[in-house]
Amino acid sequence: MDNNYTGRNTKRLVVGVVALIIINMLIISAFQSQKAGAVSYKKGSSGETVTTIQKKLKAWYYYFGGIDGIYGSQTEAAVKLFQQKNKLAVDGIAGPKTLAAMGISTASAPTTQTNDLNLLARLISAEARGEPYKGQVAVGAVVLNRVKHPSFPNTISGVIYQKGAFTCIDDGQFNKPVVDSAYQAAREAINGSDPSGGAIYYFNPSTATSKWIWSRPLLLVIGKHRFCL
Repeated sequence: MDNNYTGRNTKRLVVGVVALIIINMLIISAFQSQKAGAVSYKKGSSGETVTTIQKKLKAWYYYFGGIDGIYGSQTEAAVKLFQQKNKLAVDGIAGPKTLAAMGISTASAPTTQTNDLNLLARLISAEARGEPYKGQVAVGAVVLNRVKHPSFPNTISGVIYQKGAFTCIDDGQFNKPVVDSAYQAAREAINGSDPSGGAIYYFNPSTATSKWIWSRPLLLVIGKHRFCL
């Protein structure tokens, strides 16, 4: 037997095995990169998360197209409006920050619950900073009462970001540091406490500009806020 021939075959076999290993490593690396980047959605994306994005944007009156799970031009434009309104980078891409602002989590349920708590605390701080603690819990309860009400979005993030629902979203108060009591008030409201008596609206009579809000049946007054149905 030709030893040189055998040696050449052995070398080819080794090279082939090494090449196969390298190819497998590249495939695995590409798969992991694709998986890691899956938290961003943009024009051309499709699937259940895109459907969720469309449903939320439609509920908040940013999106008026069909719910088809396809990230097209209308979805991209709606995402840009949402980003602009919420002081995010306006690129039309639903990345981690935009998804978090929408209340969409790609992680586990506890993370979603944490996002809800943080969003509710931020709203309470922005809308009821300086109000009695009972009034802060009541503001949080109004948000949760809306979640249960058929006339409003059925998530905390949906209620908070509903277009025109809370002035703090428009005037920048929502992005200011959160007072410590707001976190406690948010937890209490999420745990079922409702000092508002089931209210779905509240307003400060000294700053309210809407005549319509005065027509709502009054339940009670806490601090500077009137809580209504």
